[in-house]
Amino acid sequence: MRHWPVFVPPLTLLVLAAGLLLTIGAPLLVLCVLALLGAVVAAVHHAEVIAHRVGEPYGTLVLALAITVIEVALVLSVMLAGGANAAAVARDTIYAAVMIICNAVVGICLLLGGLRHVEQSFRIEGTGTGLAALVALSTLVLVIPALTISAPGGAYTDSQLVFVALSSITLWVAFVFIQTVRHRDYFLPAVSADDETVHAAPPGVGQAWASFALLLAALVSVVGLAKVMSPGIEAAVVAADAPKAVVGILIAIIVLMPETWAAIRAARANRLQTSMNLAIGSALASIGLTIPVVVGAAVALDLPLELGLAPKDIAMLALTFVVGAITLGSGRTNVMQGAVHLSIFAAFLFLTLVP
Repeated sequence: MRHWPVFVPPLTLLVLAAGLLLTIGAPLLVLCVLALLGAVVAAVHHAEVIAHRVGEPYGTLVLALAITVIEVALVLSVMLAGGANAAAVARDTIYAAVMIICNAVVGICLLLGGLRHVEQSFRIEGTGTGLAALVALSTLVLVIPALTISAPGGAYTDSQLVFVALSSITLWVAFVFIQTVRHRDYFLPAVSADDETVHAAPPGVGQAWASFALLLAALVSVVGLAKVMSPGIEAAVVAADAPKAVVGILIAIIVLMPETWAAIRAARANRLQTSMNLAIGSALASIGLTIPVVVGAAVALDLPLELGLAPKDIAMLALTFVVGAITLGSGRTNVMQGAVHLSIFAAFLFLTLVP
């Protein structure tokens, strides 16, 4: 193991502790930004060490699960602290994560991969299965609540919430079973000459466990630093007279940075299958794990929970999935497909700023 990834996560935790205990001024804010970038790079390094030890698709699953679990904890903490004012935080977080992953992450991977390798391929059997589950979950969680009449204002009743929570966890577990057991070959990347890990000896068990612990420390730093910097981000958004939804998008982008960087590295190494595993798996975990936990807390603690999207956001979500089904339907990609997804992401950002 290189030396810098061992020291960076503990150092970022120290910066996080300073950010929590001290007043955030300009020097400390700059230090937090540098620590955040270091934590992202370290997290990707340790995730790749684990992936090389356990193999695909388990490696991408480890990174997706680790980030999602911490993201769930962040959403719950905001809900518990905000009460009625935080009723839509789960919806906004999930919607932003889906749009960022399906348009920004996928678009950047297809564009950069296409520029470097002209054309790339992946197994449509695995990616198509994950995309179908993502469309179903997103519709049940984010669209149907805006159309039901049993509860007002884009909300579900308690019985509807329980049904959606059970559906979410069931579909996610079924996908993980398909991905890791029944049809694991659908998610295995083709061997690429550009992949430097092909001929490298896998790390030992002790090194893999050490990387797992350091991965968790780095991810805690990423989420914690995002939360520490959120007041400054919110103040900048207010000063710019932008909608409050921009805060959620910026924090979601920060939290998803490790997965994004890992997916881009895989695409540039001509391992687009790994990029697709990360993207689709992360989006599914973001819904399949977040909703059951959030619903359980909302029902048990009588917390308000608003899930239904506005009509504009429903249209953007539908556009994302229709284009995704077309661009990813052949199993072969080029730069044009990446440009299309990035244009949708640009429209998502612009319409958030100018609704």
